[in-house]
Amino acid sequence: MLKKLFSGLLGGGDARSATPKQEREPVEYKGFLIVPEPQDAGGQYRVSGWIRKPVEGGETLERRFERSDVVPGEDGCVELTVAKSQRYIDDIGDEMFEQQH
Repeated sequence: MLKKLFSGLLGGGDARSATPKQEREPVEYKGFLIVPEPQDAGGQYRVSGWIRKPVEGGETLERRFERSDVVPGEDGCVELTVAKSQRYIDDIGDEMFEQQH
């Protein structure tokens, strides 16, 4: 037990925890791409991800977000992430990519 505790504190652990998850397939909404990225929060999942928007010249604008909402299942978290992102896009739109909005 102590080995597990110290391993976690010092950055050790099994290889599965060190392997980054593959990025989820983006959900297109009104020209924006929503990429859910649920964060493990001790058995629950925190709503977080990216909102991206392709623009002229091949550039992509992006905005990272993480909310305080947590839900018990990863699939439910993805659904809530998409719903909250859609609402944010409806409310803020392109202004989210400006320095201050």
